[in-house]
Parts: sequence; structure tokens; C-alpha cells
Amino acid sequence: MDFKLSEEQQALKQEFEDFFKREMENAPLDYQNRSPLEAMYGSDEGWEFHKSMKKKLAEKGWLTMAWPKEYGGREAPVIEQLIFSEVQSYYRAPGLDGFGVKMFAPTLMLYATDEQKERLLPPIAKGEVQYCQGWSEPNAGSDLASLKTVAIKEGDHYVINGQKVWTTAAHRADHIFLLARTNPSQKRSSGLSVFNIEMNTPGIEVRPIEYMNGVHIYNEIYFTDVKVPVEERIGPENEGWKLTRATMNFERSGVGSFAEARRSFEELLKYVQTTKRDGKALIENQIVRQKLAKLYIGIETGRALAYKTAWLQEKGSLTFSAAAASEGKVFGTELRQQVANFATEIMGLYGQVEHSKWAHLNGVMIDGYQMSPGSNIAAGSSEIQRNIIAWVGCGLPRFN
Repeated sequence: MDFKLSEEQQALKQEFEDFFKREMENAPLDYQNRSPLEAMYGSDEGWEFHKSMKKKLAEKGWLTMAWPKEYGGREAPVIEQLIFSEVQSYYRAPGLDGFGVKMFAPTLMLYATDEQKERLLPPIAKGEVQYCQGWSEPNAGSDLASLKTVAIKEGDHYVINGQKVWTTAAHRADHIFLLARTNPSQKRSSGLSVFNIEMNTPGIEVRPIEYMNGVHIYNEIYFTDVKVPVEERIGPENEGWKLTRATMNFERSGVGSFAEARRSFEELLKYVQTTKRDGKALIENQIVRQKLAKLYIGIETGRALAYKTAWLQEKGSLTFSAAAASEGKVFGTELRQQVANFATEIMGLYGQVEHSKWAHLNGVMIDGYQMSPGSNIAAGSSEIQRNIIAWVGCGLPRFN
């Protein structure tokens, strides 16, 4: 593959750059001193800014560039969508419903009925709805196939009972795509189905899971005799695992992790260039320089891996791209941990301060430091990702 951008792609990237640089000048303060997720879902002001950005991006057609034209897209190359994701992540900008646009919508395109596509896809493309993901349960996270939430068919509807947990933005979302067991007699990945459900449906209760600092991003969701019409089931009954595997394989380049890491790296680089200790700029310290060099190499390596994953997807090699995407996920989360760890280390005690005049770099590094352990679990644990790399990418046998 050619890692250089064409002139047209360079111009498109510059258009994205100009837009996000201009718009983020008007962002609420949370977007300067908190992680993007905390800023977007943790405050009403941040949430309203996200919604206004989503409308602007939808009007420009940037949310769905790679979608087929019949569903509101431009049929642009996957690489162009990746360039958009890279620039947006670099600027820590909101406006993208990743659950609806990147995960549920592509699954609808593959498995939904014509009626469902006509009804559900346009609101996603126009930025009119917000989805959350109803997968993880208290005893079914990485081992998702062991989930216990049930959906029992009764006439023209299903009755759903169970619990989901660690559901990002459930308190903000108006829809959820849910994985539930429609055949309780079957085990593991058999007997599961996917549903589209409105969050205001009677019987759905959302309970907050707050961070230690009080920020609210994650939630528990309880389903008690929730009635969902049969026409809200996506795909054939009891074949939801196939849909879920397809959902996990869309837009998994991981370029956002490396773009965010680059932004943090550039801020850190400026910090060590302008901060003195014992009369010398930190950048003159050989250990500091070596660690910065390692981080820079990691960021460039990760970016190349992300572009390769998108290129493989564009060429139709989805079987391998699943393994390549897992490589990017593991490498990206561990790289962000390295950036956050080194940043807080080099700042010393100042690296532990946030929301204060004493907080260096607006305290954003301590947020990254506190969140980094969870990134090894969210969106598929590193252990699971390494298994996918082994099984799919390397062809190694599974344990019986």
C-alpha cells in the first residue's frame, strides 16, 4: 500500500483541520481539561455542544461518507472516513455517535429488512438520534456469549428481562441496540438476537455508575417486562451472534487512539521544552529524550497500522482486518497508557493536580492516567484481542 495521501486527500484533510480548529474554539471548558468522553457525556453543557456538532457534521455529510448513497452516504473510500476520524480525534472533538454510525448502522445495512433500513438509517445519518450499546452484563463482559438477558416471544412482541452494565451514554441515548437470548435452552453464542429499542420504553431503568470524581459516563440498565415489537428484531431470530461479530468488525482501525496520543505527545513535548528543572529545560535530560523518542516511534507505528487496517477493509479483506483491528486496539490502548504514565511521571506532583491553577497542561494528563487502565478492558479486553490475533491473524488453534 502507499502510505502517502493523494492531493485530493490532503485537501480533504485540510478541510477537516480548518473546521475542527475553528469549531473547538467555541467548545465548553470541559473539552480543554477533561477526557473527550467525560466532556461529551459528563455535563449538560458538553452534551449540548456534542449535539450541535453532530448536526453540523451531518449537514456536511461527514458522518457517513463511506456509506452507500442509497442510505445517505457518498460511497467515499474507507480511507477518507479514516482521515476524518483521525482529525476529529486529534482535536478531541465531539459530534460522532460512534455506536449508531460506526457499529449499528453498518449492521443494519447487512441484515435489516428494507423497511427497517428506510426507518432507522436516515435518522442516524442526519444526526437526529443517539444510540448506546446493550452488550456487557455483570457476568458477561469479555465473555459476552454467556449473557443472560432474555427476550421471550409472545405473539407480536418480545418480553425482555435482564440487566446490562457499563453502558456508555445510556443516560443520554434515545435508542439502544440490544443483544439478548431469545432461546434460553441454547447456550453460549447460540440462541441470541439483536433488537433496536427506544430508551423511553416502559420497564427500562437507567442507573448511573459515577467515577470517583463524580463524572457520569457509564450506567447500569435494568429491563423489567419490557415489551418490544417483533419488527424491532434485526436479522433472523437466534442468529444475533453472527450480527454481533459483524458489528465488531466495522471501522476498527483504531486511528482515533493514535491521533489522541499524538495530540497528547505534542502537548507534552512543548511542556518539556519550556519547563526547567535544576536550571535546565527538561528536554535536555537524556532519559526524557529517550522516552519521548520511544513514544514518537510508537505513535508513528500505530498510525501506519491503522491505515493498513482501513486499506485492508477497503480491499475487502475483512477476515484479516479483524485481526489487524485487534492489533491496533491492543497497541493503541497500551500506547496511550505509556503517554499518560510518562506525562504524569515527568510532571511529578503537579501531574496529580486537576482543575486548579497549579494543574499543568490543564490537568488533562491526569484524566488520561486515571482512565488508561480501563482502556485495556473497554471495547474488548486485551486478552480477547490477543486471542483474535492468534486465531484469525496467525491461524493458531483454539484450546478445546
